[in-house]
Amino acid sequence: MNLPNSVRIVEVGPRDGLQNEKQAIETTTKIELIERLTDAGLRYIEAGSFVNPALIPQMASSEDVFNKLSRTPGVTYAALTPNIKGFERALAAKANEVAIFAAASEAFSHKNINCSIDESLARFIPVMEAAKAHDIPVRGYVSCVVGCPYEGEVDPEIVRHISAQLISMGCYEISLGDTIGVGTAGSVRKLIETVTKDIPVERLAVHCHDTYGQALTNIYAALQLGVQVIDSSVAGLGGCPFAKGATGNVATEDVVYLLHGLGIETGIDMDRLIAAGNFISAALGRNNQSRAASAITKKTQ
Repeated sequence: MNLPNSVRIVEVGPRDGLQNEKQAIETTTKIELIERLTDAGLRYIEAGSFVNPALIPQMASSEDVFNKLSRTPGVTYAALTPNIKGFERALAAKANEVAIFAAASEAFSHKNINCSIDESLARFIPVMEAAKAHDIPVRGYVSCVVGCPYEGEVDPEIVRHISAQLISMGCYEISLGDTIGVGTAGSVRKLIETVTKDIPVERLAVHCHDTYGQALTNIYAALQLGVQVIDSSVAGLGGCPFAKGATGNVATEDVVYLLHGLGIETGIDMDRLIAAGNFISAALGRNNQSRAASAITKKTQ
């Protein structure tokens, strides 16, 4: 079986997982979550987003989070930055890395960031120039890589084209996001086989949502093709805003359970990871959405 020996987990819970929560979350709670995740062995954490706070109020405390958290050596504390203003705020907050995002659907791009795909890419040019000047690595996201809530099925050739543009602009890695979770092992395989015509698989990550319960299956398909970076969210934080009541991000605990079962190294302590997920779930007043975390917690009670 052709599987990687090790996998890097990109933990998106503190940003992508929390950003749509309606209830106010204390900065101290966000910081404790991040610190618990680093204690569990996570070495890449999306700690916040420097976007317009009027649009995403939950991320308005990102400066405080970055400025007050205790940083662990060797850990990347990354931030989402949609434009040069966001990049400047991330730089001031000493983010180790930034991420930019484009959509593979024109309709989604207009609905989400009020511009075309080409216009969104043009906005990133000054960000890329500033990041290069300050020696800050930039990760690229492409959303709706398999399907769009407005356009339906997405042509993988479009994803290939956008991904190649982001790489040529200077992104070191592209995270392929199945934003609405409609992907299957077959469509994910076709997507990766198409994108890797231009980009080495070592520079790709997958960001799977579990709306249809296919996230782990899709991740396994990606692993078989050589993908070694997986985005996930502790406790399954983050819903799918385009499918009412549906689950969103795949839970980090479930991904780690899968990887450890395959003999793939992650550097993550499962017990501490589950404790971090249970901590933030309790803070939000809900059960941990990870199936593995729930089962293991019940066994140890």
